[in-house]
Amino acid sequence: MIKSKHLYLIMIVVSIGYMLYVTYVNFIHDPQATDFLSHKTELSRSLNIPVWLNVMYVHLIFACMAMAAGAVNFAASLLRKHRALHRAIGYLYIVSVLIVCLTSGYMAPYSTGGKINSIAFNLVNMIWIGMTIAALVQIKRKQVNKHRKWMVRSYAFCFTNMFIHVFTFVLSDLFGVPYATGYTVGVYGTIVLNIALAELVIRYVYRKPTALQPSRK
Repeated sequence: MIKSKHLYLIMIVVSIGYMLYVTYVNFIHDPQATDFLSHKTELSRSLNIPVWLNVMYVHLIFACMAMAAGAVNFAASLLRKHRALHRAIGYLYIVSVLIVCLTSGYMAPYSTGGKINSIAFNLVNMIWIGMTIAALVQIKRKQVNKHRKWMVRSYAFCFTNMFIHVFTFVLSDLFGVPYATGYTVGVYGTIVLNIALAELVIRYVYRKPTALQPSRK
């Protein structure tokens, strides 16, 4: 589906690299999330760390599944030659997004930076689910090009966590901004960046409609 092979290759490399990084940091290097939890100060409610960790693990696993499923399904050859597999992976993506958003909803009240970020994460959950459902509705109506555009918008939110931590690293580690402040800027900056990047991809990569050949029996 992606016309630019270079863009698709970059997306694959970034996706794989980030999934490996997330796996290493959260399951090998710091499985108790000690460093990340150290920044959660002045919480309005007590945090049950064992429960929170288990929810976080589920969140991360399905976030990686959504990222991988989405990346695979943007391959043009898969859509042309293996329509049924493309459809199955698409449903896996939807289920993964729903689980990511549900687990995010549990963790939102304990967000680093407080209520202002809790609101933002709940907003992201609603936007992401809405975009994903819109993509599903459009393909059910056989509106392939509209489906593709909504999938681009939805898939951009798979990179939410990555962009938040990039923003936070740059602001806090490189420029000395307090961690909670850098994290808050990262959360809201990422929402804007995700939407902007999706629209740029739609405008410059998917300018022309794609007509699919009828599937062969």
